[in-house]
Amino acid sequence: MVVFGSVISLSGLLILLFRTASLGGLSPTVVGWVMIPLGLLFVVLGVLRNRRKRAQGVPGPVGNPIQRAKALPRLWKAWRSGRYPELPRSQVLLWAVALVYLISPIDVLPDFLPVIGVTDDAGVLVWLLSSLSIASGSFLRWEKDHREPSRGIEAP
Repeated sequence: MVVFGSVISLSGLLILLFRTASLGGLSPTVVGWVMIPLGLLFVVLGVLRNRRKRAQGVPGPVGNPIQRAKALPRLWKAWRSGRYPELPRSQVLLWAVALVYLISPIDVLPDFLPVIGVTDDAGVLVWLLSSLSIASGSFLRWEKDHREPSRGIEAP
């Protein structure tokens, strides 16, 4: 949510700075000034949600973005084989739906609408990437907690 809010605020700022033509009949100034606080609201909500999770003692994902990306194939294999049951089937289904939506030429908001048309695609892409990152980070934590000492593996 923090990343999504940052993208929305940055988009609003870029519209204010560089856009002069109308956006679907709306002034670029109005669109920019609406998007900036809306994005900041998402950032604040995301930060508050993250703090609440930490205060409740919910273990967070581990690994940097490169480690998380490298863990995705292992996550997929472990989930498919049934060794990693902590990934709900519904989550995998949502990822598949998001991929189909991104690839499909059919959109909720048509792409020919300036700025607004690509916002739905950007939102789905940001959600998909963040969701994959969190899931692979959680998988890395699970892998670390369930490694076999007999294999001598120090880190995944």
